[in-house]
Amino acid sequence: MKTKSLIAALALAAGSVGIAGALRTPASIDIEIGVAPPPARVEVVPAPREGYVYERATTKPPDGQTYVWVEGRYFPNREGHVWHPYVMERSGERWHFRAGHWDDD
Repeated sequence: MKTKSLIAALALAAGSVGIAGALRTPASIDIEIGVAPPPARVEVVPAPREGYVYERATTKPPDGQTYVWVEGRYFPNREGHVWHPYVMERSGERWHFRAGHWDDD
C-alpha cells in the first residue's frame, strides 16, 4: 500500500513541476500570415507617463487569418529591462508579426 501512495505522490509532484514550467512560458508571440495588414490608422500618441511604457495601437492577427485592431496602451515599466515594440514586416509573399516583449521574455 505504501508503494502505491509513494508512486501517486511522485506522479503528482512531477505533474506539478510540468505545470509550473508551462506557466512561465514567455508571452512573446510570432505569427506568420499570408494576407497583408490593413492600412495603418492615424493615432494620436499620448504624452509620456513616468513609470510607464506606451505600446502604439496596431492590427494583430490573433488566429493567423483575420486582423484585429488593438488600441494603444500604457503598462508599467520594468526597471532594468528594455521594451521591444511589436514588429510587422513583409517576408516574400507572407507577413511576419512579432508581439512586443521585454528583453528577458
